[in-house]
Amino acid sequence: MTTANPLLADQDLPDFAVIKAAHVVPAVEEAIAAHRAAVESITASGKDDFDAVILAAERADFLLSRVWSPVGHLASVADTPELREAHAAAQALMTAYLMEAGQNRAHHDAVARLAARSDFAALPPAARRAVDLALRGFHLAGVALEGEARQRFLDIGVALSDLSTKFGNAVLDATEAWSEHVTDEALLDGVSDGDKAILAAYAQEKGLSGWLITLRQPSVLAILYHAKDRALRERVYRAYNTRASDQAEDRSHDNSERIDAIMALRHEAAQILGFADSATHSLETKMAADADEALAFLADLARRARPVGEGELAEARAFAAEHLGLDDVRPWDLSYVAEAMRRTLHGVDQEALKAYFPLPRVLAGTQALIERLFDVRLVVREGVSTWHPDVLFYDVLDAGGAVVAGVYLDLFARAGKRGGAWMDVCRSRFRDADRLHLPIAYLTTNFAPPAGDRPSLATHNDVVTLFHEFGHVLHHLLTEVDLPSIGGISGVEWDAVELPSQFMENFAWDRDTLIGLSGHVESGEPLPEAMFDRLLAARQFQAGLAILRQIEFATFDLLLHRDYDPALGARVDSVLEQVREAVAVIQPPAWNRFAHGFSHIFAGGYAAGYYSYLWAELLSADAFEIFAHGDIAGGGATAFRREILAAGASRPAAENFRAFAGRGPEVDALLRMRGLAA
Repeated sequence: MTTANPLLADQDLPDFAVIKAAHVVPAVEEAIAAHRAAVESITASGKDDFDAVILAAERADFLLSRVWSPVGHLASVADTPELREAHAAAQALMTAYLMEAGQNRAHHDAVARLAARSDFAALPPAARRAVDLALRGFHLAGVALEGEARQRFLDIGVALSDLSTKFGNAVLDATEAWSEHVTDEALLDGVSDGDKAILAAYAQEKGLSGWLITLRQPSVLAILYHAKDRALRERVYRAYNTRASDQAEDRSHDNSERIDAIMALRHEAAQILGFADSATHSLETKMAADADEALAFLADLARRARPVGEGELAEARAFAAEHLGLDDVRPWDLSYVAEAMRRTLHGVDQEALKAYFPLPRVLAGTQALIERLFDVRLVVREGVSTWHPDVLFYDVLDAGGAVVAGVYLDLFARAGKRGGAWMDVCRSRFRDADRLHLPIAYLTTNFAPPAGDRPSLATHNDVVTLFHEFGHVLHHLLTEVDLPSIGGISGVEWDAVELPSQFMENFAWDRDTLIGLSGHVESGEPLPEAMFDRLLAARQFQAGLAILRQIEFATFDLLLHRDYDPALGARVDSVLEQVREAVAVIQPPAWNRFAHGFSHIFAGGYAAGYYSYLWAELLSADAFEIFAHGDIAGGGATAFRREILAAGASRPAAENFRAFAGRGPEVDALLRMRGLAA
């Protein structure tokens, strides 16, 4: 008797609890075969109408994604040796096939014939947009290449996919490889009882007594922000900032050669397609016209922010000398000093704040905010098959009570789970004949887990992160576009995709919202008005240093890709040094290997695109200021949902913004929000 493969099941949600590593490769092989057959059917038919060409391709893509999405997600949140091996094998198959499919000239020609029809202009704008983006996709996949160049481009695509996966795995393995076992509680002086309970739980995981400091996010933050032992802070800082590098204690995960190979192959691929460099290649699908425009944007921000950052650093050094006995502030001191300054100068104690944000209350308040803004309700559905007992699933209900979408929440840091926070697509919205497939998203964070019978306590930064990721989620879930290629986040210019997420962040600084979702873990009392006032007053505390750090990362990313020279190699250290001399006011130690853990650009989608965070922040700050001032007829949230969230990539992002705001974006709101306005 043959057991059905759960990855191939035609059901609305994946049956995560029964998916095994052994299911992965057979399912992907079958899904690829089905997709190839569907494309062959499209090209063999000779038809050139929208349904026969685009809708049929959307259907094939949807079914392929339905198999691959759970596999990719599990590799990020439930890593095991068996799954890693299966994922790597399946990813090689997928990458090779998708590269091949992107160069399918018969399929390209079918789309081109549709675009050339005399009645093409009569199609709805969203349909024409889907056709235009499909043709662009073929171009960027190398459909026009011939002979050796064609094959080489395919080979590069497969190699880059493998290298990116291995880069991310190395960071994950390096994160888990380092730890420091603590048996003397005095070493943890300054660390809160809640954080010590988390470190104790990490020790128990390993069968140890006492406490275990790891490189998981809750542990790193607890030590760098609160531990009084300077040597301990230095050890954790060094371990974290040399992960997966030649400077780590364990060099078996060193990403140096992978970075060199990734950069060389990206440059070669770009040149095969006729681009000068991989930055130009990347910017082809973004709002910014070219790398020079993006760099000029960053340089202007740096010019405004650097004097502010220099003043903030001087203040921190003076405070550290006077109040903490630190005459020489080093990088591993900065967060500790900043927290002391918040407490002393602004009356903001992050540990005291955490007590007001038990995660269950925060989630309930987030649900209330989303309902208030967008008239949809998030309702927990019990009994959904998940990959871990902590995972929650919410149905999204419209005003009439109908389910219109869903989202998985996986919130806590643990072994086998990639660090950071992200949103991803589980299922896209797709109207196929009389069947409507509902959009489903994943929302993943690495918050501190509950300790014993005490709930997880969120920092204010955690609240900001949750709202940020929910912005992405809502972009996906509230789409009204029925074609997966241009619905939700799909097809949206990368430097605009952060607009909804950063728009939502602002509500973490809204009095009614933040106080409304608070409730002290012991008394249930809401956050006192005075504490909120102090928090809000400190919003721009060290804002100059914070934005300079983002500018540094973004400028490094663009220059690394724009100025790559095959004769010289990646030159990571020299490019970073060049950028830091121009931008940074804090110089890290020579052994710092930040780039070796920079998964956004080496294992994610942000290559020559990390500037997108600040570019989109310009859009979001402007949009939120318009919203907050009530300058949108008919309700700002309603307009934001209609023109930004619902529209997806059915129009260019610039048109979406103009439809919402009635004008193009302006930088002034960003400067005011960041404390950089003249």
